Amino acid sequence: MTTPTGSLSGTPVVPGVAAGPVLHVRGEVSPDAIARFGDGDFADADAALAAYDDAAGAVADTFTSKAASAQGAAAEVLTASAGLARDKGLRGAVNKNLQAGQGPVAAVQGAVDQFVTIFTTMGGLMAERVTDLRDIERRVVAHLVGEPAPGVPTPSEPSILVAEDLAPSDTSGLDPALVTALVTERGGATSHTAIIARQLGIPCVVGAAGIMELASGTFVVVDGETGTIELGADPDEARSRVEESRRLREELASWTGPAATLDGLPLKLLANVADGSSAESAGVEPVQGVGLFRTELCFLDQKNEPTVEEQADIYSAVLAPYADGRYVVVRTLDAGSDKPIAFATHEGEENPALGVRGLRLSFDNPGLMDRQLDGIAAAAKSTGTETWVMAPMVATVAEATDFAEKVRARGLKPGVMVEIPSAALLAHRMLEVVDFLSIGTNDLTQYTMAADRMATDLAHLTDPWQPAVLQLIAITAHAGKEAGKPVGVCGEAAADPLLATALIGMGISSLSMAARAVRPVGAQLSRVSLETCEAAAEAALGAPDPMAARAAVREVLGH
Repeated sequence: MTTPTGSLSGTPVVPGVAAGPVLHVRGEVSPDAIARFGDGDFADADAALAAYDDAAGAVADTFTSKAASAQGAAAEVLTASAGLARDKGLRGAVNKNLQAGQGPVAAVQGAVDQFVTIFTTMGGLMAERVTDLRDIERRVVAHLVGEPAPGVPTPSEPSILVAEDLAPSDTSGLDPALVTALVTERGGATSHTAIIARQLGIPCVVGAAGIMELASGTFVVVDGETGTIELGADPDEARSRVEESRRLREELASWTGPAATLDGLPLKLLANVADGSSAESAGVEPVQGVGLFRTELCFLDQKNEPTVEEQADIYSAVLAPYADGRYVVVRTLDAGSDKPIAFATHEGEENPALGVRGLRLSFDNPGLMDRQLDGIAAAAKSTGTETWVMAPMVATVAEATDFAEKVRARGLKPGVMVEIPSAALLAHRMLEVVDFLSIGTNDLTQYTMAADRMATDLAHLTDPWQPAVLQLIAITAHAGKEAGKPVGVCGEAAADPLLATALIGMGISSLSMAARAVRPVGAQLSRVSLETCEAAAEAALGAPDPMAARAAVREVLGH
């Protein structure tokens, strides 16, 4: 199968050029194997449920094993998938179907369909879990019928991996030497595929309609900066473009800091981390600290709230590598929605993405926040590391005021996340009560555009280059300059070298990202003056749509 046009396009996620044959991901279990298995000849529904428990446990163990050998974003999403595979609600739905007389395969498929409908209806971040649920379904069914788990085939040559969508388990173990680019038909700029592609450092385009119509083996050229997938390109010319892209990426990767513009303006590049090991590995990169410590990711698999002392030990492992004069920004629990924590989140919310998550968990459970702040303060004292603390999902100045008082009472520096448009619009008033702001572009984009990050048809809306999102960032940055207080960006947008120039031009004072992205971003910023960054910001803010904004900034930079 081929497409009648000479190119396809999608949302560019990770820059770079790659060329090679298309390699499709095998996403389904063999229908023949399912037919041979039938109902499995189990003695009764309880025996069938035991087989499901065995299969689900094996799948969860596989995720956990992969998470143990992964780092950063990959480890985070794999751990979350392991928890989803063991979910009691999913098991209960399977059991109900078995007791109603369904066979194991039908029972699993029906239960997953039920949860997919629920998650899709919820929208927001919960809809991101649909890809994970379908991945778990395929893996459990494969285990039941005795087939190898579906997933990414091992390429025999460097190839372009193409799929409708990719689950965390598919992308986490990829070899960048053999999988030289990722292209998906679904997903947006903040999907799991996009996040892990950034960590791997390979070109990636998502939301590319029609990509699955290409036959396996079709030679394509993927441009992760423009979002194009070219067909029928001359192989020799393609190889030349790939080599030039590789040379540029290697040159960017060799940057060692310190972060500054071409005309000498000092910049702050920081790392996003999830735990002690990721903090330690990020600490050897040319970063000036941690701009986002996602504390909730330490507790996804814990049923009971850790004590203050236990929390202090966990936080100390993150703070300790930065006791050399650098600082760490700790985010309080951003639990809820797609990151349920047994001891914190509310169950049965109709729309958890717009419900009780983040700071809102402390409204009817203030002790949860107090104990976490006590743990953070104890870790800061024991390590001697400069510690800033920010709350997620802050919507009002009153919320910011209450949070700041609690943080200052413990001798720490208070700030809030700007993820809700109201916080951006009131940034100048927020900065009257807190010491810094940090913009979470993933959620800010989703809430500004009222678009689920995983909705393929809306991928063009869930793009941080959207004019409305850039305007809110600029408003927040301007408020910071007027107040003389720092305003950073810690969402995925900070990892985009092209967008980074515009963000600095708007007045953003720090960029926090996956550690792997620091060198390319730092190298890009070192090549441009502040005046050029300001021109890039003006060009981006004046563009009518995301692709036009990218093109306008590339023109300013001479790309």
